[in-house]
Amino acid sequence: MQYSEIISEIKSNRNPGAVAGMARFGINPRNTYGVSIPILRSIAKRAGKSHALALKLWDSGIHEARIVASVVDEPEKVTEAQMDKWAAEFDSWDVCDQVCMNLFRYTRYAWKKAVGWAKEDSEFVRRAGFVMMAQLAVSEKNSADLEFEKFFPLIEKGSSDSRNFVRKAVNWALRQIGKRNLWLNTAALEEAKKIAGMDSKSARWVANDAIKELSSRAVLQRLRQADGKSHLLKHKHPPEGL
Repeated sequence: MQYSEIISEIKSNRNPGAVAGMARFGINPRNTYGVSIPILRSIAKRAGKSHALALKLWDSGIHEARIVASVVDEPEKVTEAQMDKWAAEFDSWDVCDQVCMNLFRYTRYAWKKAVGWAKEDSEFVRRAGFVMMAQLAVSEKNSADLEFEKFFPLIEKGSSDSRNFVRKAVNWALRQIGKRNLWLNTAALEEAKKIAGMDSKSARWVANDAIKELSSRAVLQRLRQADGKSHLLKHKHPPEGL
């Protein structure tokens, strides 16, 4: 699909009622057509991968076109300057999250941006930093626990940000890190308890919500099972000579 075809299909699937509903959930209705994510993913699949097309779609300023751009772009061709530009232009939490989930977490700059953006003042740029932490916790299966523990000071500082879209992302990052394995679950719970003692209503919400999930029977049972399977795999084939 060409650029003009994608824009035409987005507009042909417009849904004014959905736009109104999105606005109620804090999504900027400007340049928005109310097209569902499944339709956008279908468009992106037919468009195929193209870095040049992604850049053009992003520059259209259309809400849905920017989400499609995050799917069709090629992570290995994404530059640090592009990431900073797009992040600075985030105007809705859903575009922020989709771009981080679909594209940015797969780039060579993912870890760097998670840290850098979490320190920024802009609401959606800061949100992007914590969304990146959450996504890295899910996708980086082989990364060391220590790399995620390094996020805790930023999570602690960000927890006192009373802006709803920031504090929810901070909470998301803390919960996802705590669901990687039993070690990080314990570490994340300790961090959450520390945050709970802060003189901040936002921080207490972040901490208490995380504690509720990370100490739940369902989460702990899953992590124990995963830990048991990992232990069995490690010892299934003993070294030669034993």
